[in-house]
Amino acid sequence: MIKDNLSTLLQSIPDSATLVAVSKTKPVASLLEAYEAGQRDFGENKVQEMVDKASVLPQNIRWHMIGHLQRNKVKYIAPFVSLIHSVDSIRLLKEIDKQGQKNARVIDCLLQVRIAKEETKFGLTFESCNEILEHANCANVRVRGLMGMASFTDNQTQIESEFKSLAHYYKQHQEQYKWDILSMGMSGDYPLALSCGSTMIRVGSRIFGARN
Repeated sequence: MIKDNLSTLLQSIPDSATLVAVSKTKPVASLLEAYEAGQRDFGENKVQEMVDKASVLPQNIRWHMIGHLQRNKVKYIAPFVSLIHSVDSIRLLKEIDKQGQKNARVIDCLLQVRIAKEETKFGLTFESCNEILEHANCANVRVRGLMGMASFTDNQTQIESEFKSLAHYYKQHQEQYKWDILSMGMSGDYPLALSCGSTMIRVGSRIFGARN
């Protein structure tokens, strides 16, 4: 099932877009099935779960931290994480930089922007993004682009407007900061996100089935 779901999904997205399989709460066997079907990018939203899975799964998996990340937990994923999607403060960015230095590696990150109209807890305003980009001098962090989540609504016009606002900001700064990742779109709205310029989508239930 997972192999077929992956195949169907990959046929529906352009080659230029990266598919992150959202594997949070899914058993190792399911991830292995996706891995054997060719999937290499997996997204987790809890540090401990990512660490546990990384310790038993193939070493060439690219792990994406897509959930809210507390500063005191960065050290556990710093040795191996491929991309942190959820940087929402300068303090978190500085901590990632510190842990990157300790592990002698540059850690790739995305700035998480709050584009949803609903009161979501996490994410930067565009003004806060500007401040971070101007003042964050971190040798062991590479900001690759932006991540955003649209409102949880059936209003397609609103979702499109939110995606377009992030895509517009991304395009404004892409050349200056050499960005190459715009992470937006999940199982319910990824076709719309792709049409608005997303280069990375985060999909779980369409691959692994509905979460329990």
